[in-house]
Amino acid sequence: MDEQALLGLNPNADADFRQRALAYFEQLKVSQDAWQVCAEALAQNIYSDDHIKFFCFQVLEHQIKFKYSELTEAQQQLIRETLITWLQAQMLNPQPEKTFIRNKAAQVFALLFVTEYLTKWPKFFFDILSVVDLNPRGVDMYLRILMAVDAELVDRDVVHTSEEARRNTLLKDTMREQCIPSLVESWYQILQNYQYNNSELTCQCLEVVGAYVSWIDLSLIANERFINMLLGHMSVEVLREEACDCLFEIVNKGMDPIDKTKLVESLCQVLQSAGLFSIDQEDDVDFLARFSKLVNGMGQALIASWTKLVKNGDMKSAQDTLQAIEAKVALMLQLLIHEDDDISSNIIGFCYDYLHILKQLSALSDQQKANVEAIMLAVMKKLTYDEEYNFENEGEDEAMFVEYRKQLKLLLDRLAQVSPELLLASVRRVFNTTLQNWQTTRFMEVEVAIRLLYMLAEALPVSHGAHFSGDVTKATALQDMMRTLVTSGVSAYQHTSVTLEFFETVVRYEKFFAVEPQHIPTVLMAFLDHRGLRHTSPKVRSRTAYLFSRFVKSLNKQMNPFIEDVLNRIQDLLELSPPENGYQALLSSDDQLFIYETAGVLIVNSEYSAERKQVLMRNLLTPLMEKFKVLLEKLMMAQDEDRQMALADCLNHAVGFASRTSKAFSNKQTVKQCGCSEVYLDCLQTFLPALSCPLQKEVLRSGVRTFLHRMIICLEEEVLPFIPSASEHMLKDCEAKDLQEFIPLINQITAKFKTQVSPFLQQMFMPLLHAIFEVLLLPAEENDQSAALEKQMLRRSYFAFLQTVTGSGMSEVIANQGAENVERVLFTVIQGAVDYPDPIAQKTCFIILSKLVELWGGKDGPVGFADFVYKHIVPACFLAPLKQTFDLADAQTVLALSECAVTLKTIHLKRGPECIQYLQQEYLPSLQVAPEIIQEFCQALQQPDAKVFKNYLKVFFQRAKP
Repeated sequence: MDEQALLGLNPNADADFRQRALAYFEQLKVSQDAWQVCAEALAQNIYSDDHIKFFCFQVLEHQIKFKYSELTEAQQQLIRETLITWLQAQMLNPQPEKTFIRNKAAQVFALLFVTEYLTKWPKFFFDILSVVDLNPRGVDMYLRILMAVDAELVDRDVVHTSEEARRNTLLKDTMREQCIPSLVESWYQILQNYQYNNSELTCQCLEVVGAYVSWIDLSLIANERFINMLLGHMSVEVLREEACDCLFEIVNKGMDPIDKTKLVESLCQVLQSAGLFSIDQEDDVDFLARFSKLVNGMGQALIASWTKLVKNGDMKSAQDTLQAIEAKVALMLQLLIHEDDDISSNIIGFCYDYLHILKQLSALSDQQKANVEAIMLAVMKKLTYDEEYNFENEGEDEAMFVEYRKQLKLLLDRLAQVSPELLLASVRRVFNTTLQNWQTTRFMEVEVAIRLLYMLAEALPVSHGAHFSGDVTKATALQDMMRTLVTSGVSAYQHTSVTLEFFETVVRYEKFFAVEPQHIPTVLMAFLDHRGLRHTSPKVRSRTAYLFSRFVKSLNKQMNPFIEDVLNRIQDLLELSPPENGYQALLSSDDQLFIYETAGVLIVNSEYSAERKQVLMRNLLTPLMEKFKVLLEKLMMAQDEDRQMALADCLNHAVGFASRTSKAFSNKQTVKQCGCSEVYLDCLQTFLPALSCPLQKEVLRSGVRTFLHRMIICLEEEVLPFIPSASEHMLKDCEAKDLQEFIPLINQITAKFKTQVSPFLQQMFMPLLHAIFEVLLLPAEENDQSAALEKQMLRRSYFAFLQTVTGSGMSEVIANQGAENVERVLFTVIQGAVDYPDPIAQKTCFIILSKLVELWGGKDGPVGFADFVYKHIVPACFLAPLKQTFDLADAQTVLALSECAVTLKTIHLKRGPECIQYLQQEYLPSLQVAPEIIQEFCQALQQPDAKVFKNYLKVFFQRAKP
């Protein structure tokens, strides 16, 4: 071997050596006999360097995986012998191999097993067992090989082809017949031999049993000698975690419901008598987490049995099983309330399913009611944040607690289904007690009290948030709690979690303020002062900006008395942050969007006259326009690129804020009715010059484009005079992405104004197409994926544009471009339908073609179009689906084929018998289609039901493709 190259295998080697080692590995993989050198090195233990040994196994692995069938019988025998020789050596070596080498060796053994067990090496396991016997190092390898085999056969994380899945099933069936009982016996011997003197091997063996139990005959394991041994391990500290997992797998195995109940009950008796059912908070949490998972498995197994028994009508056995379930509830509660969240989280499934049973019972016993209450109290306690939670810098632990809280929320929702009255009463009790003394209560308790009120909104569902009407008891309770929340002063609590929960809850129950509007000023002040938008925490300010906009929108007319006051108070929050570094604004520009939207909503929804609304809107937007003009001038002068970027961002924010204010308008409250058209037209005139700025084009164009989209909706035809010059600027030296984003704007105008914009479209049609073709024809690097994707997206946008034009009944836009241009456009559509393997674009192209045939394909269509139909459109309908890349198993492609069928139906509709004659006598015979199939095809095409032909066409092409 190339000793120099091997030096690069060491992780500490420098980059050049490592590069050389990689190249050497690639070279050995393709070499005919390099694997033999590696096999020899392993069998004779030539190298002491671990990385070289690992490398040799990698070369062998590659050989077995990809080139095994090319080897002769003798060479395959050599590989088997090499591995067995290496295994024998393991028991004699003074030092065991490193774990990573043993794992890799096990993988290679498993690969060989999968390849050879059914044919050349049926004694695979017996050969290994005869070598290793009970030697500890041998047993270690044997167990690793078993785990690697299980990973090859049943690992759910590996995606297997259907061929591999069939092979794996056959392997498992054969193993069950030939060797599983012997393997199980070997596991029993290993456990018996090593349980007291080698915990590592015992745990490994328990892991193997747990893995195999899911697919072998359960009676081999679920029998007295095995179970007693496993239960014995539950009392041995170093073994009990693995024993727990092993028992969990046994309990998890599908079996007859009555047998399952018996098995679980017998396990529980022994575990209980061993004292494992009394949970001590001080106990080893790692073990308790596994134990909790086991109890959860047992509980869910019993519930699954109960469900099956009830379904089968065996009420006596179902009742017995229900008693067994009830007997576990006390243990479940101990685990649910445990201070360690992992232990608690592991039992939630059992808890959830138990509540589901109670929901189905007609009446609850006193004990069951007590259980429900106990679960409720546990959930309330466990929802509470602990002291360690870091609110300012949330990391992995915090994310895990947030996930855990989501699980608890599901339990709370389920509790509400079992006993809504009890839940409401419990929350009310906790809420009132806590809020009476909030000043002296710890933050986490205050937060959870408000959180519970918030969670009731989803747990007790109503339509459209109508919590304060209907059921009097519920409405009164919620109203009382909301009144307490907004009058208690708790919004001033000095902790971000409480502050945020307060605002979230106020917005969640916005309907409360329709019932008691006198509280609106109090809450508005909380939003506007240091508790909300001016809080010291940026996180609170940001969330409050969003919640404030929701609050104001939901109150609508009830905001009237406060509009001017609120607008004055948010004045400083509307200021555009200057593009100077280091300037710390209270709100980020994203947060400011919500404040602008809120200001717009306040003005538009007010009861002021149109004149007053216009004045207020002008006051809101004029500062933005003035700043915009100044900043645009500065940008034109700026030399430094960072400075240019900062200015462009700032300009973009100004346009974005103006856009956002327009979200307040609806069909009822149009811009015209509010007298605000003029202000927005002024904005348009202010912003459009940015399109001709040569610097930072992408940022500026994208902002102005979004504004234009909004104005087309808000100003309607008043925007039209601005469109031609805006389009002209946006088409200047643009790239694929610019065009791709510009086309939807033109589509929006076309679809909205139709014939009104026909002259404009006719004028800009070819310039737009030239810009598109120019970008599409640009040469690109062969492997440049992103450039290829951009072109594909642009092609789709181009066809979408043609679809909009033809679909809006404006085919004259295309027809008036002169014969040569029309022909060029038509050919691009044919090309799109046939040549590019992009089903989304192909579908669009067929939609365009069928529309054009519908418009122009009759007797009075443009000269030469009928000819084009037969020469190009009909062939496209056959050539596209016949391509290898046209995958009829793909949903998008089937949609494209469906449009292809519509095109052919439309041609038949427009051309009549002439079309059938052309297909029968000229086109289909030219494709060598058999006469009887031609007949069948033409009959299907003439069926009045289009669906019949669509289905036929799919079958036709499935038969035609090899």
